[in-house]
Formats: sequence, structure tokens, C-alpha cells
Amino acid sequence: MDTNRIVRGFAAVVTLCAFESAVAGEFSSALAGRVTYTDTPGWSVAVEKKTPAAGVEEWRFSFAADKPSAPPKTTIECALPLNDAVGRWTTGAGLFKKLPPNWAGGFSSTLYSQAPVIAYFSDSNENRGIVACSEALRRVNFEMGIVEETALSSCKVSLFSESEPPLSSYEVSLRVDLRPVFYADALRETFAWYGTMPDCKPVAVPAAAFDPLYSFWYSYHQEVTAPSVEKECAAAAPYGMKTIIVDDGWQTDDNNRGYSYCGDWQVSTNRFPDFAAHVEKVHGLGMKYMIWYGVPMIGFNSRNHERFKGKYLWSDSGRWSDFSCLDPRFPEVREFLIGNYEHALRVWGVDGLKLDFIDCFGFRGEDPAVKENYVGRDIKSLPEAIDRLMTDVNKRLAAIKPDVLIEFRQSYVGPAIRKYGNMFRAGDCPMDALVNRVCTLDLRLSSGNAAVHSDMLMWNAKGTPETMSKQFWSILFAVPQISMRLEEIPESHRAKLREMLDFWLAHRDTLMKGELRPMRPDLNYPIVYAHGKGEQIVAVYDRGQVVDVDRTRGEKVFVVNATDAGTLVVRENGRVREVKIAPCSAAQLD
Repeated sequence: MDTNRIVRGFAAVVTLCAFESAVAGEFSSALAGRVTYTDTPGWSVAVEKKTPAAGVEEWRFSFAADKPSAPPKTTIECALPLNDAVGRWTTGAGLFKKLPPNWAGGFSSTLYSQAPVIAYFSDSNENRGIVACSEALRRVNFEMGIVEETALSSCKVSLFSESEPPLSSYEVSLRVDLRPVFYADALRETFAWYGTMPDCKPVAVPAAAFDPLYSFWYSYHQEVTAPSVEKECAAAAPYGMKTIIVDDGWQTDDNNRGYSYCGDWQVSTNRFPDFAAHVEKVHGLGMKYMIWYGVPMIGFNSRNHERFKGKYLWSDSGRWSDFSCLDPRFPEVREFLIGNYEHALRVWGVDGLKLDFIDCFGFRGEDPAVKENYVGRDIKSLPEAIDRLMTDVNKRLAAIKPDVLIEFRQSYVGPAIRKYGNMFRAGDCPMDALVNRVCTLDLRLSSGNAAVHSDMLMWNAKGTPETMSKQFWSILFAVPQISMRLEEIPESHRAKLREMLDFWLAHRDTLMKGELRPMRPDLNYPIVYAHGKGEQIVAVYDRGQVVDVDRTRGEKVFVVNATDAGTLVVRENGRVREVKIAPCSAAQLD
């Protein structure tokens, strides 16, 4: 291992005028050339360089101050050669993986939104540069894009742009990977790097997290009742769906799609007269039961709104708003939230929770705690408080039910979030098969062994079975969540759904735990391969794609034709042939 250490410091006593503004430190990188970083007055900076593998460097920055001070607003800058890169990947890029100019290429990550990782790739699916920052809790600002004058990509990573209480020491690392390997392999190694950090060690994933699931959100929204849930569960169970999520609505009589009645988290007895008995009925069908919580929300019409006055980060009014966001730096706030979740498991018997709207945490303007000198708060840092809350949620719920299911949704899918949850769902994209495909595959690349779930599948019940099948095939490499009133769709749709779920269940290990190879992120993954034990699955979403078959990766080859074409082109051992596969169906190759 090649290690170099550079130390820069400042005298304990300096004149104010000499350090009114920060100065730049620098070092040389074999991969990125000249690297500069901000030296902050009153802080010393030590830089350690490591080369864990050819083409990979890690730069660790250690900051120290003689006494607790405002954290150093630090910017680390360099330039990367992109050569034939055609796009860039982030956890929030979605359909927009183009190469932006440096003046329009910024994005941010925090504990509760996105991941501090950016990756460039070529049209041959090779890595052209990954930059990852170890700071998975606090906000990290990336400014990366093409510099018009040099044809290089700028790389600017900024820390502590948000209010943070005084610190006396701080460490952060940047990992740069320029290896010309398959881009997805490089990304997986990057996220595995996070898994080696104590602050980002993933939780175990129970087997039930990989079971197909029925969600009541798109199919019922808030109009859920004990009879309707039990009826739908009885219809869903024969399809192989083994878990349900009852979303917003169980806790209120209001059907107006807003959040003004969130925050009391008591069962609506008009909808569910005996919730525990109702949950047991669903268990009797062989299904697990999950319920939704809007974690930070205390609605204006809730009984608890006055109770927590003065303990909010912000309040908002709007069509679907009318709630205040709790400040988890107050210990009584954390205890209130965790107590609600414990009650749901112990008293009602539910098996898991959909913990929503984590991305509402954050400041809207100034930190209200600063004016109050942090009175009543036992943790001053908001990211640390969120981390403490979610860590305690996982720990205390697992003590009640070791295999508890906890779902999070894009965009809170960063490295630290894997420490709390075991199910990660694509963000809301009703009926958008393309977005669902891209988002689930993006999640697979960043989520390690966690169970990645699709956004809830819905479709037009008056459409053809082929049209509805495109919704399912689009999320083939994720756990399906279904959200249609099953007894109200045509029998042709039900038959097609059974067929596709049977296929998914038969090949679940390959689809979810095999080697995943999604091709051409810049073209929204038009063809995707998964290699498992003795078999491989290929999904084709663009009829112009050629299916390349290598039997050494699995003797049995199954092709999913998710297009309207009746034939696909297959290339094997140098031989090219057309293979008849019915549109929107799966078949095994000879």
C-alpha cells in the first residue's frame, strides 16, 4: 500500500487580518493530478493518501482545532480525465444521466437524501471515474461537470455548507476510482466501501423482505377499512403475495390526501374497530402486515400539535401540507416516535413499518436551535440526531421482532440509511414503467444486499394484458409491489399477473441475488442481464438490442421480451439468429 502524509497547520496565535480568508493547501495525485483543499484559520489539516488497488486512491483529510469551533467550510477540488464518457450516474439522476457543463452539474447529498457518489461511464459500459465521499450524514455539495476550456470534468466537493455545532476534530475521505472495469462492478465496490465504516454498516435483511407485496396506496389511497383490506388480502395471497402495506388512512377518518391529521398515530376505529384482531385475520392468510408512518409529521389538526410546540424544525401550509416537522434533537421527540412504533408491534401485532418522509428533515432557513442556544436538545447536530433516532428505531424494534421489516423510499437511500432499513423502494412513479425500471436498477447498484422494491404497480384496467405486463417486466429485477383492486381487473389481466409472478418467484434468487449487469445507463438500461446458479435471465426493453449469450455464465437462458416485437436477435458463439418470442412474454432459449 502506497501511503503519503501531508500536514499543514497554523500557529496558535495569529493576527486576525492575516487569516481573514482561507488559503489553499494542495497535494499531487497519480490519478487526478493537482488536488487543492481549503485551509481554514484555526484548524490544522493532515492529508493521508492511500492506493488500495491500481487505479484507486483514497484521500483522508483530518481536521483539528485547539478548541471547539465552527466546522471548517472545506472545498476539495481537482479535475478528472473523462475521455470517452457518455454520461454520469448518481442515486438521484433518474432519466437525466447526461454530461452537464461544470456550471450546471451540481447536486447535494445528506443522510436523508441521496448518496455522496458520482460516477462516469462509457458507451462500452466501462467505468470512467467515480468520486465518493465518506461523509454520509452531513450535507455534501458536489459541483461536477465538463469544463469547456479543458474538456476535463471539474470535481468540487464542499463540506459544512449547513449550520453545525462546534467541533474540535473531524475526518473525511474521498475515494477516486478510474479503473476501466464494468461500471456496475466499480459502483458496487464503492458502496461496499461504505459498508466497512461503522456509521454505514448495513443491517441484516430477512428473507420476507424479498417476498412479493401488495400495497393499498394506489388501489385505495386513504379509503381503507378492515373489510376492504381483508377482502384484498384474500385475493392477493393466491398470487404469492406474502406481505401487505396499509398506507396513509389507517390513522384518520379524513380522506383529503393531506397530512393535517398525522401525528397522533392512533387507529381510526371507524375504519378498523379492532385493529389487533384485524391484523391477526390477515396473518391467518399467511401474510405479514406493515403500516405507514410519516415520521416527522405532526399535523395542524392533530391533538399532539400543541404538545410539541417549540420542538419543530419548521411548519408548512399548503394543499397537502398543514403540518410541522419534528426536531429529533429533543429526546422526548425521539422517544415519542419510537414509542409509537413499539406500540404497533407489541399491541397491534404488525410485522413492519413503512417509514416515510425522512427527507422532510432539514432546515428551511436558519437553524431554530441557534437562537435558543440548543436549550432542551441533547444532541446539537441535526444529522447526528436523525442518525440516533433511526438507529434506536431499528434496535428497539428488532428487540421486539428480530425480523422486523422496515421500508424506506427514494430519495433517502444513501449509505447510512442501510444501517436502519432492509427494504428500499423506488420513488413514486404511478404507471411510469420507464421511470420505475430506471429507479429500481439505480437502487440495485447502490443498495448492496438490501431488498430493492418497485414503486407500486398500477395500470389501466381497460388496457390489454400486454400493456399491463410492461409495468411488471419493467421492474423484473426488483421485488414487485402490486396496487390494483384484483377482483376488479379483467380475468385476462389476472391470468397474466399470475404468469409473471410465477416466473419471478421461480427465478427470484437469480433476479435478486445473482450478478446484475444493467447495460447502457445513458439509454435507460435497454437490456439487463442477471447471472445466477446454472441460469441467466435477460430482459430486453428495446427491440434494437442484441441478446449476447454466454453459456459459461449459466447453461439455462431465459429471455424476457418486454417489447412489442415478435422476434429478438440473439448472438451466441459468433452465430447470430432471430428467435421468436411473443411480445411481452418470457421464454427459455434452446
